[in-house]
Amino acid sequence: MEVLVVGAGPSGSVAALALARGGARVRLVDRASFPRAKLCGDTVNPGALSLLDRLGVGAAVRAQARPIRGMRVTGPGGAAVAADYPNGLVGGAIERRVLDLLLLEAAVGTGVDFTPGIRVLAPVRDAEGRVAGVRIRSAAGESEMRARLVIAADGRGSRLGAALGLTRFARWPKRWAFGAYFADVDGLTAHGEMHVRTDGYLGIAPLGDGLANVCVVRDASHGPVPAGPAVVAAAIGADPGLSGRFSRARRVSPIVALGPLAVDAAAAGCAGLLLAGDAAGFVDPMTGDGLRFAFRGGELAAEAALLELATGRAAHPGLRGAFQREFGSKWRFNRALRTLVASPRGVQAAAALASRWPAPFRLLIGAAGDVRLVGVRPR
Repeated sequence: MEVLVVGAGPSGSVAALALARGGARVRLVDRASFPRAKLCGDTVNPGALSLLDRLGVGAAVRAQARPIRGMRVTGPGGAAVAADYPNGLVGGAIERRVLDLLLLEAAVGTGVDFTPGIRVLAPVRDAEGRVAGVRIRSAAGESEMRARLVIAADGRGSRLGAALGLTRFARWPKRWAFGAYFADVDGLTAHGEMHVRTDGYLGIAPLGDGLANVCVVRDASHGPVPAGPAVVAAAIGADPGLSGRFSRARRVSPIVALGPLAVDAAAAGCAGLLLAGDAAGFVDPMTGDGLRFAFRGGELAAEAALLELATGRAAHPGLRGAFQREFGSKWRFNRALRTLVASPRGVQAAAALASRWPAPFRLLIGAAGDVRLVGVRPR
């Protein structure tokens, strides 16, 4: 096998799809069978949808997604700003179990060999120390899978990245996310919602027919975060702007917890292995652009892998630079917003400003939606 992709989430499936289209022989593995549920904000912004259009899967995703025309952002004290994306652009709200299956099916349709039920245990190295495959556990027991290149798209807690000393959970910030689906939520519109409070934030994605994805993020830097049900119930019930909208609502899924969220990556890979998606670094994308990072990150990893296969030259140093060029400004944008949200005084000041001068916040909504990337082809 030329390339083994570990993890069939959005980044892994996009990487496998791009590799197969580039002529590589690809095996894609995941411990899960699909479709499967995944904690996420369930929104694909306009820039990310444009990328899927270019990959040839945008139409299938749009057919399953509810159009999202912009964002509504609220702060403490009743401050609120709502704005459409410019020029009639739209994003989409779609459950991850649906989105991930669509991307996986697209990859398999290009000739990718997908095998579920594979738990990757550790990297396998050759005599020179180069990654030459992985050790796995499946229903048949433990064995090895060998490949010329491995792409680790195995998520924030990447077993491969950690084993190779490439990734670790960040020391700061220590945030946890708690998410669930609710039916019969009142007041849903064609806008995604972000409700910023002094103790964190709460996102709502309208999925149609009164169903909503509700995701609460809390900071654990100053002490333990309560259990998921208590966090979500408190975030809704104690908030005057939200509690009334949930008076008829019913939680229709378990509450899933995820954290700590932030992951630091020291490199984009090593000899024989490349990182992609959350495994390459996760920055708590409160602006709803995490899937754009996943899609484009998978594509960049595939481009680097194809170059290494063609030339024999190690691609991971160049991939690190590609990540920085592609995502550096947005990472800084997200970090600035996270710093603001971590400061109660900062949140209150921003809310007061928004109530008097909403224009800058409308520009932020466009930036969060990556609207400048719509129709842009990769460099």
